[in-house]
Amino acid sequence: MPAVRITDVILRDAHQSLIATRMRTEDMLPACARLDAVGYGSLEVWGGATFDACLRYLKEDPWERLRRLREALPKTPLQMLLRGQNLLGYRHYPDDVVKAFVERAAVNGIDVFRIFDALNDVRNLEVPVKAVKALGRHAQGTICYTTSPVHDVARFVEMGRALEAMGCDSIVVKDMAGLLTPMVAAELFRELRAAVRVPLQLHSHNSAGLAAMSHLKAIENGCTGVDTAISAFADGPSHPATESLVAALRGTPYDTGLDLALLQSIAAYFLEVRRKYQRFEGGYTVPDTRVQINQIPGGMISNLHQQLREQDALGRLDEVFAEIPRVREDLGYPPLVTPTSQIVGTQALLNVLTGTRYKTITNEVKLYLQGRYGRPPAPVSERVRQLAIGNAEVMEGRPADALAPEMDALRESAGALARSDEDVMTLAMFPELGREFLEQRAAGTLVPEPLQTPQTHAPAAVPTEFNVTLHGETYHIKVTGSGHQDREQRPFYVYVDGMPEEILVAALDGPAATPAGGRPGGVQGSRRPRPSGPGHVATAMPGTVVEVKVKAGDRVAAGDPLLICEAMKMETEIQAPIAGAVAAVHVGKGDKVNPDETLIEIAP
Repeated sequence: MPAVRITDVILRDAHQSLIATRMRTEDMLPACARLDAVGYGSLEVWGGATFDACLRYLKEDPWERLRRLREALPKTPLQMLLRGQNLLGYRHYPDDVVKAFVERAAVNGIDVFRIFDALNDVRNLEVPVKAVKALGRHAQGTICYTTSPVHDVARFVEMGRALEAMGCDSIVVKDMAGLLTPMVAAELFRELRAAVRVPLQLHSHNSAGLAAMSHLKAIENGCTGVDTAISAFADGPSHPATESLVAALRGTPYDTGLDLALLQSIAAYFLEVRRKYQRFEGGYTVPDTRVQINQIPGGMISNLHQQLREQDALGRLDEVFAEIPRVREDLGYPPLVTPTSQIVGTQALLNVLTGTRYKTITNEVKLYLQGRYGRPPAPVSERVRQLAIGNAEVMEGRPADALAPEMDALRESAGALARSDEDVMTLAMFPELGREFLEQRAAGTLVPEPLQTPQTHAPAAVPTEFNVTLHGETYHIKVTGSGHQDREQRPFYVYVDGMPEEILVAALDGPAATPAGGRPGGVQGSRRPRPSGPGHVATAMPGTVVEVKVKAGDRVAAGDPLLICEAMKMETEIQAPIAGAVAAVHVGKGDKVNPDETLIEIAP
């Protein structure tokens, strides 16, 4: 057995970090025979954002991807990333759903389950770990590494002992933002090695350029497994290169035993694959030590960048970076990993854009402060909690204990649309997106986004949603909103097969005519009136309407919920600014909205 075992993340976290999780299964399969011959400790192939991306952009069944990879990689253990009681979604699932999901993942090919909780609340790991162990699979407990006044080596070692006592087969330190420094890595693994008997692993992104050094110091102090990425998809917000580590350890007591020439041939293949996905390359591919302060993972930084660009406020990115640590302190210093990175990052963005801290608070922050994600690492700000939830009761127990079983209801809701329990799980993880995918599959209309960006030209007026065929490729175009109207060259934001684009047109004057009590023109994308009075309700950032809670004629009090909007995967409840009667509703579920638009009008 090699002294150091390698988990290669080329088929999951590497392309998630560098090309927005867009690698298609058809580009993975040709390399599988060689990957299977390497002798890896495991290959990470599933979980994280891959499930979402398969459905949303690639129009692939993620379960079918897993089955095909299992068939193509018969000798190598396959690994997935599981968000504890959140599974692959953004909410806690009841225990029966967690057990059913783990069982289906194991049946379809997963051998190693890396299980983490965003708050390091071990109570949220108990059920998934037991479910994995009951199936005879490998349960890898996870310590989410972060830095704060309340996080130190002793605390992480205490968690390691708890994970071993829970029955975890191994323990991984998950350094999702690249915060771990070499000397701290040495101390942490030395103390962990003295405290537990199970194997130790390190997962460290190279965002700040420190991961390879941290790997070496961890290995010298008892770490026997590390995560790397084939060099074609390595470094930046991804992971250190597999070949480099193999070369560094060759001929030492830590020799991996892997064939460097074989790895190099795999790298050559994936270098060609990466060129196909150039349009999805992120802008953060070099070391950025700012992450040591803001702690935001690379994917989250690009999301914030896009949100600010849509607001014509990209120059305020540094303000958001400065606000993120303050919000994190208010929320009790959670590690910033899905979903807490989105919870903290979105709230910080809102605080900056609205000009008043916590003037608008996302639903997820409210749930967090109610204890519905688990126990924060440190006490939260009581002032912020009062602003968010008033005197509502705070949950002290394990959040899932308050959830009723759902599997029977999920199966009933899925009906004939679900051909299998895997389809039921798809609907459970992503109800709207999953249903759309299964409906398109049934109709034979699944079309993946193209790999090349079409040429776009400024339109004379604002269209809504349509298909364009260019050089034999068909693109789905959706106008999602526009920039500020007082600019001479006004940007309109469109999505081309799911990827944001920007076009400039001459500024348009005057609001569109709006039927009384209805949406302008009755079509998504039509121009809505600009907010001009105290009863004109708008959103703080571009997003999508999830739910409209009122209709024309309803009477509301100031502070009553009117609608829920989603932005950056977080939901925000928009409340009535004044008391009165709803005079007009200009939006419906699924509409894209922008801050310069009146969504609802209230007559005092």
